[in-house]
This record gives sequence, structure tokens and C-alpha cells, in this order.
Amino acid sequence: MTQGKGVNRREVLVAIPTLAAAQAFRGLPRQEPTPVAVASSNGLKAVEEAVRRMEAGVLPVEAAVAGVSLVEEDPEDVTVGYGGLPNEDGVVQLDAAVMDGVTMRAGAVAALEGIKHPSQVALTVMRRTTRVLLVGAGAKKFALAHGFKEENLLTERARKIWLYWKENAATNDDWLPDPKAVEDPDIRWFIEKHGDSYFRPTGTIHLSAVDAQGRVGCCTTTSGLFFKLSGRVGDSPLVGCGLYCDSEVGSAGATGHGESNIIVVGAHTVVEFMRQGKTPEEACLATLERVVRATREPYLKDPQGRPKNNLILYAVNVHGEVGAASIWSGTKYAVARKGRPAELRECAYLFVRPKRSP
Repeated sequence: MTQGKGVNRREVLVAIPTLAAAQAFRGLPRQEPTPVAVASSNGLKAVEEAVRRMEAGVLPVEAAVAGVSLVEEDPEDVTVGYGGLPNEDGVVQLDAAVMDGVTMRAGAVAALEGIKHPSQVALTVMRRTTRVLLVGAGAKKFALAHGFKEENLLTERARKIWLYWKENAATNDDWLPDPKAVEDPDIRWFIEKHGDSYFRPTGTIHLSAVDAQGRVGCCTTTSGLFFKLSGRVGDSPLVGCGLYCDSEVGSAGATGHGESNIIVVGAHTVVEFMRQGKTPEEACLATLERVVRATREPYLKDPQGRPKNNLILYAVNVHGEVGAASIWSGTKYAVARKGRPAELRECAYLFVRPKRSP
């Protein structure tokens, strides 16, 4: 019988500060009542549902999926699930991931087509396989094998918005814009909600949850960057980027410019900052400062050298403290906790967003 490699003195000395920090963190008094859930601004009903589920004894990861499922099935939210805006070819491709901070297991799907609830498929990947990430046709095959129903996810509203973008994306292609398109109520709805100066906003929902036992879980789900390259995968289904949690510390996730978040492994970085003793808000801000330093390509910067894109990070620690921060001002996040109504709060931020010209 062979023996495993022993830990040498240097490894012990390196591990001591980390272990001490984790023990000190866990020993802090609970600051706020739990269960508690934090989410992106489109998750007001989702956090309510997640808290209700946790009060009934449901695990945080499952409560998080139950919460975001409300948004995935809402055609009024064009950023996730059914009604999500398609890729450049007019095809809705969905990404999602879940993570359980107790077992440190995760599941994810990417570029999934025809399945309304990618978050539920991701949870099934975690529960029913020894793997983490399934993509494309393989993810769809897995979903169908486990009883998920194939559906047409492209709503009439999403189709019209996509076609409007397609016809106006360039002046030297084969597409002619419809001059009456802006009179369509669905097009007007989109422009009033998301603006028309940059017709490719991002949208996602992330939800992190902590129950009364200090267990944590999280979920992120999205239809991705509007009109993205076919097959493009952002940060949402990447564990450590779009979400990460550890029941020794807490949970974090992101929405916004996925590529910027991937580079700094944002959600994992937030959790590690909390492990070192930072509050959730401080951890989010510190991670965004890394994003700013890592934004080096000129095309990603404004004239002042700041990132053009926005990234929003959300976090909760095992003591019930929550926080969120964004690169640019003007964003909000959703919070619900036991005994209190769900509410939207202002995110902390690094830069004040310039006012639009009239």
C-alpha cells in the first residue's frame, strides 16, 4: 500500500494565515437575519421566492434556481430564458450555472437552444452527473433525456427587435431598414427601456442565497449579449466568473460585460476578498478596481481611459451581510430577507456615469 505525499513545513506555514483568516471570518457575529437573497435588479420577485423557499427548508442552491426560473419564463424580460433576445442569426442561445457552497459542486450549460429553463438544466447537470459544463447540442440532448420540453423561445417581440437591429446594423449590407419600424410598440418599448445609442445592451440575472444555517448557493442565467456571435459564451455559465460560492465565506455573482469579468475571474475574486475580511460591498469594489486595471485595449476605454462597458457584482456573506457594486453609477440590485419586504438598493460604484446629451 502506498502512502500519500506528506505536507512539508513550508506548505504548513503558507496555509496557516489562510486557515486563520477563514476561522476568524466564520467566528464573526451574524449581522443580519437570514435567510437572505441578493440579485440583479430584475430579480425582485426572484429574491422573494428564494427566501420563501429557504424558509420552507429548501437548500439555497435550489431556492436560487426557483427564484430565477420566474424570470426565465417571463417574456417581458428579454435578457433571459423565454423571450430572451437572440444571437445575430436570430437563434436564442441560453447559458446558466449553479453552485452549492456546501458540497462545492456545480453544474452549467452553454449555448443551449430550445429549453426555457437553462438554470434547471444546470442544476440537473450538478445533481445527475460527475461533470460541470455541457454545451450546445450535447446540453440539449442531456436536457431532453431528463424530460425537459423543447420549445420555440423566440417571441414575436424578440423577433421584431432582432430584425430592427439586423436592418440597422450597417449601411452597406443587403438589409433595408423599415422607416416605420420605430412606430412599432415593441420597438418603442425596447428603445425606451434600453436606449438606442448603443443597441447591444447586456442582460442577465444572478441570485445568491444564504439560509438560516449559513449554507450558501447561487445561480446565474442569461440569453447573453444581445445579437451575439453564434456560439458566443460569456461569463454567466463559467464557475468562478459569473458565480461562485463557498459556505465558509459567502456567495457572489455578476451581470454586465462578461468578457471583462472572465479576465479577472470576478465572482471567485469577490469571495476571496470576503474571505480576507472585506464586506461584500468592499469585495465587489476591490474586484472592479482589478477590472479597471485589466482593461488595457484602447477600444474598450473611453477618452478618460475608463472602461466603456459596465460590470455589476453582487455578494452576500455567511453572516447575512449583502452588497453590490458597478463600474458606472446608476445601477440597482435586489435584496430580500426573512421578515422584510424585497427592495431595490443603489449599487456602490467607481465612476459617475456621464449624463446623456439632450
